[in-house]
Amino acid sequence: MREETTKIPQATAKRLPLYYRFIKNLHASGKQRVSSAELSEAVKVDSATIRRDFSYFGALGKKGYGYNVNYLLSFFRKTLDQDELINVALIGVGNLGTAFLKYNFLKNNNTKIQLAFDNDPEKVGRKIGDVPVYSLDDLEEQLTAFQVSVVILTVPVGAAQPITDRLVRYNVKGILNFTPARLSIPPDVRVHHIDLAVELQSLIYFLKHYPNTDADSSQDENNLS
Repeated sequence: MREETTKIPQATAKRLPLYYRFIKNLHASGKQRVSSAELSEAVKVDSATIRRDFSYFGALGKKGYGYNVNYLLSFFRKTLDQDELINVALIGVGNLGTAFLKYNFLKNNNTKIQLAFDNDPEKVGRKIGDVPVYSLDDLEEQLTAFQVSVVILTVPVGAAQPITDRLVRYNVKGILNFTPARLSIPPDVRVHHIDLAVELQSLIYFLKHYPNTDADSSQDENNLS
């Protein structure tokens, strides 16, 4: 994300890709303008929050008119650096890792998994979803060759911290951690933890203890794909 967005609240920053995805769909359908109410209904974020999020970037729309879809598309494309390709590596080609390689963020213009790593000799040297799989012994060499700064971690929990230590020494700056491990990292490395078991337990708790109207308001925190 570009420098001008770094001072906005983190909750707002997390919602920007969600807005961008919906606006892309609107543009593809030929729609010329959209209201905050329409955005709210589509992305399940209340209108007041959308207007507040957009206000951090100046006048993106006009009262009584709404938002120009073409302008919003151009704005979010620039803000989210969609013209800058980010090379991503995946470490751990198990069931979850394999699913990521086959999907490979097809809807994202600037995010691609370019290479993967595993220690299984039956996987090393193969391609999965057109992504080459390398040995973990070659980790630093290949990360350098591909200029990788972001890594997806889908390894067994016991391997997470040792591999993270190697990534930190290599100077990786972003880790998307799908393991239950809470990683020890220096302040200049950002880790986003996604524990699927915790998310499932949280969902079940909300289903039991909160009405649907309250549960809907939390969707924007997690719906970032």
